[in-house]
Amino acid sequence: MRSRTGRSLMAAAAVTAALAMSGCSSQDSAPKVAGDNGSGSSKPQDDNAIRRAWVNCMHKEGQNQVQQDKDGNIVIPATGTGDSGSVATYEAAVKVCDAKNPGIQQTTEKTNQKFVEQARAWVACGRKNGYPDLPDPDPRTGILNIPRESFDAAKWDAIQPACSKLPAPSYQIGQ
Repeated sequence: MRSRTGRSLMAAAAVTAALAMSGCSSQDSAPKVAGDNGSGSSKPQDDNAIRRAWVNCMHKEGQNQVQQDKDGNIVIPATGTGDSGSVATYEAAVKVCDAKNPGIQQTTEKTNQKFVEQARAWVACGRKNGYPDLPDPDPRTGILNIPRESFDAAKWDAIQPACSKLPAPSYQIGQ
């Protein structure tokens, strides 16, 4: 009977041998990423082209409510609107299109950072102009989540004129 250590060493040796035998050949193609269109070039793909390809994929998957605005941003209506079908259908389409367009994650991260900065500026404006307890936006997405019990409609309406010159963040009340 072998000890646990002996079995672990044998398993590690088998894994090492398998890895050595299945090493990448020079003919293997690299996966597509945002900085490389798969041809081996180091020229980054255009973010707008990546987003356009993802939106086109979503349309092929039946998600025609997903659009790209004039600035190149991806626009997705709130859940329950449009012709998206179920949330599960939408999420399945996202999974397919994310796999077909791997650069979308990097593009989304850059876009989210822009939205986070815009949301922070909008929240700062709101706090300065009469809604001092307005919560911070989500640091990953820029979405402003306001608990229903702390939402003040009068304060919200009061800050709109002063802050309307700034891009308004996406927000959820009571979610």
